[in-house]
Amino acid sequence: EDAALMADLKWERVFGTVVPEAQGHIARILDLPSASQIAFAPNTHEFVGRLLSCFPAGRKIRVVSTDAEFMSFSRQMARAEEEQLADVHRVAAEPFATFSERFIEAMQAAPCDLVFFSHVFFNSGFVVPNLEGIVAAAPASAMLVIDGYHGFCAVPTSLKAVADRAFYLAGGYKYAQSGEGACFLAVPRNFEGRPLNTGWFADFGHLSGGASHRVGFSSDGFRMMGATFDPSGLYRFNAVMKMFLDENLPIATVHAHVKSLQKRFLDGLTSIARGVDALQSSNLIAPENGIDGTGRFLTFRRDDARVIEESLRKKDVIVDHRGDRLRFGFGAYHDESDIDTLLALL
Repeated sequence: EDAALMADLKWERVFGTVVPEAQGHIARILDLPSASQIAFAPNTHEFVGRLLSCFPAGRKIRVVSTDAEFMSFSRQMARAEEEQLADVHRVAAEPFATFSERFIEAMQAAPCDLVFFSHVFFNSGFVVPNLEGIVAAAPASAMLVIDGYHGFCAVPTSLKAVADRAFYLAGGYKYAQSGEGACFLAVPRNFEGRPLNTGWFADFGHLSGGASHRVGFSSDGFRMMGATFDPSGLYRFNAVMKMFLDENLPIATVHAHVKSLQKRFLDGLTSIARGVDALQSSNLIAPENGIDGTGRFLTFRRDDARVIEESLRKKDVIVDHRGDRLRFGFGAYHDESDIDTLLALL
């Protein structure tokens, strides 16, 4: 409706009202000190490309990451390695109990340009502990990026202590219930990088200024913006966040609800397990402290993960798998009867 009624003038509303509201919601949820440091893009891969373009051309960059990163990063880095543009050291996510220590050791083993890791691993649900410790231990010269895609609006998170050191990358597709097109990057306030991959929104506030011999960048998070995009996702994001505020449902409350459902599910699996081939709680991929160390989904290691997914889909139960990882997601819209139904079908 805004586009139809306002045409090009819609951008005044988008950047004057919609974007600041979305920035405010994100800053509140993540306990960020400055909402103006948040930039938006249609997908997280766009930000990955822009972050990589901050490094000087013609020199191979050294990257420390993990073997559990999603394709928006892992595929891009694998392609960069093929062209001899990057040297990537991937720290194994498992065993989870020692991940933080091993990751810190890898960061400090040799000079590195980029540190990139997920807050919640997509293929296990493991929540990386000690974010502040990892960030503090990173080499001062390295760009540090936290992929928060499975953490944002899923697990209670405060970035206040690391906001001026680490980038935080996430989106609204899953737990923020906003659909496609509502991804964001929280940018440290002291960051003055000049990405080669840049769009006209990166200096949106100075478009009417005179010509300059040097490409200008916004002094806030907008320096990492791209160009024209469909802002519909941000309208949806704002609507969902307002609903959660109106219903007095902070992330911590939904998280506690999900954990109670996950416990009911695992307890039920233990009671219904029949034979060695049955899905069992012992198949769960989880850290030593159990489901308290996982996000919104539980992941089981099963060679027949694809078969189970297809069988459940025929019963109108939607789960998914990544290789031998079978994932069951739990949300605010589930209740105990849903868990009991699932157990009965299993």
